[in-house]
Amino acid sequence: MDLPLDLLLQLFFKSIGLWWVILPATLIGIVVGILPGFSAQNTLIMLLPLTLSMSVEAALAFMIALYCATQLGGGIPAILFNMPGEGGAAATTLDGYPMTRKGQAQQALVLCFSASAFGGLITTVITILALPALSRIGFYIRSVEMIAFMFFGLTLIAAIASKDVLKGLIAGFLGLMIGAIGSDPVFGTPRATFDLLELYDGVPIIAALVGLFAISEAFCMLEEETVIQASALADAKRARWADTLDGLRMTLRYSWQTVWTSLIGLFIGILPGAGATIAAFLAYHYSKLLSRTPELYGTGHPPGVIAPESANNGVTSGTLVPVLALGIPGGATGAVMMIVLSYNGIVMGPRLFTDKPEIAYGVFVQMFVAYLLMIALILPLARYMSRVVWIPTRFLVPVILAMIAVSAFAEREYIFDMGLAVLFGALGYVARRTGYEVTAILVGVLLGPLFETYLLRSLRVGQGDPMILFSSPIGNAIWLMSVAALVLPWIRARRRNGVLARAAAAGNE
Repeated sequence: MDLPLDLLLQLFFKSIGLWWVILPATLIGIVVGILPGFSAQNTLIMLLPLTLSMSVEAALAFMIALYCATQLGGGIPAILFNMPGEGGAAATTLDGYPMTRKGQAQQALVLCFSASAFGGLITTVITILALPALSRIGFYIRSVEMIAFMFFGLTLIAAIASKDVLKGLIAGFLGLMIGAIGSDPVFGTPRATFDLLELYDGVPIIAALVGLFAISEAFCMLEEETVIQASALADAKRARWADTLDGLRMTLRYSWQTVWTSLIGLFIGILPGAGATIAAFLAYHYSKLLSRTPELYGTGHPPGVIAPESANNGVTSGTLVPVLALGIPGGATGAVMMIVLSYNGIVMGPRLFTDKPEIAYGVFVQMFVAYLLMIALILPLARYMSRVVWIPTRFLVPVILAMIAVSAFAEREYIFDMGLAVLFGALGYVARRTGYEVTAILVGVLLGPLFETYLLRSLRVGQGDPMILFSSPIGNAIWLMSVAALVLPWIRARRRNGVLARAAAAGNE
């Protein structure tokens, strides 16, 4: 299919004219992203009557800008307070928060904003250029390939556990056990629910997320005067515009990192049932695996912020590919967009590109414009946002806990979830104080149920034969990548230790 350049140019200028919709939606999306528990999906559902009253172009621009800004906004509390606003920002805490602790909050926020926007722009352009080909990827990915993907994601636990393997694996196993709570996906038999109806659908992700990260971190914050280390507070208070430029220089230095990790997000976004969280963790995992300095990850290393933020914003364009090309929503956001388009008499599917090309391509052009306006709007705010961490924790923590309580309640509107979040907070606090990684627990909670679902589905297709898991060339390639992800760090560590030992021996001689 030839690319309609004239149409794309017209759509670009038309999208610029919708700035009056894009800018408010961007601000709403950033606020929603900052608040844990408030997602783009439930916000779009709440605002559905508003979007149905708009023209189809304005409604799409509003929804797309809000969706993209939500992914970006989730990184802000992850960096400033070690509390991810969205599941996709959980991996950002690993290096974003250590940068804040070192007095580099402004640089970390700039890295987050620029990587998110450039990652989104790159994947949007690639999607426009290769939309028909990308739409066919979903046909080649079945449950057999998905189980290999899930296993690859679980190998992240081993990477997180690199500092203390035993504690990391124990934390990951605990997460898998927690993820198994609820009705089993085949027969519906309740497991470890203690006859609590609220647990029959499994552990609510938002309660686990805000408890493990936000509440436990709030408890830890109370033990110190400010979020920033005392030795770095004076430097942090001298925040200047030069620090914003410093953050941009870091982004340019690792620009290739932005490109390839955003492509991971694009690919994961096309897959049904995956999402920003898996994309962000995979991108972080790969970034560390392929780095020449993997030992710097987890200490406030800029690529550790760039990789997950590029990936979770790369997901945004990937999610819309099956919606437009096949008429299959890959998630709740895509489903809400389908409702609005159907309300306006637009039918999704392959014929959309011939019958309504201005809609099919217009969605991605609007996304491109939304990212352009977003970076211009948010980048100057990094300097002022970074000042929030100067506030003494005795004032900050009560506000954070109040917001967390609302967030835990918002997902399902159960008081039970607020208590569960406190329970996870206590678990997270004990884990932090005893050297166990809460991120490894969260990876188990997130990926464990998905791994089980795809495993059982594959075994049913193979009539119980486990060799079905190795029957796909694509799946086998992913299995090999998983093995490499486990073995490669071990080989590199042995080689590095060997070099150090030889250097020490040479020094003694």
